[in-house]
Amino acid sequence: MSAARFFVEMHVNGQKIGPIEVPKQTMMIQFLHEYLNLTGTKFGCGAGVCHACVILEQTDSGYRAHRTCITGVGAFNGKSLVTVEGHAQIDPDTGEVTLHPVQQAFIEHFSFQCGWCTPGFVNEAIALYDSLERNPIPKDKLRATIDTALGDHICRCTGYVKYYRAIEDLLTSQPGLLL
Repeated sequence: MSAARFFVEMHVNGQKIGPIEVPKQTMMIQFLHEYLNLTGTKFGCGAGVCHACVILEQTDSGYRAHRTCITGVGAFNGKSLVTVEGHAQIDPDTGEVTLHPVQQAFIEHFSFQCGWCTPGFVNEAIALYDSLERNPIPKDKLRATIDTALGDHICRCTGYVKYYRAIEDLLTSQPGLLL
């Protein structure tokens, strides 16, 4: 007896995907790796605890983070998604790459060691950046807001200080994000 299958389609990093037929039990992280060859999203704990597998859904009200190791691909049917590979911009004429400010800040602060958790941190920090562009907060609430946004992420190399410092430095240096 064969496993049940269904078709999915979505936009990933600005490109229309599908319809593609997949087994119903396919987790989104498997779909990204095995069907789209997007391997930047990392499988960490497999239980939705570490947040290494976070990708972003683009909605009218901003980004919404999703853990892909515990969410089936069917939950993303018809949605617009961004993986860690989708944030940098490439100039089609020159091939020059422009990183998202969060990516640049993480590089400048060397905010990674092994890098396994980095894609989840990048995506969640970009969601925070986007949120603050839409709804700036008072500067005195910044640390608590960063803790809320990134607090569930697990870094086994204990690189938290560098991630937090990078995002705090970035957010305080960008006009319009803080009141």
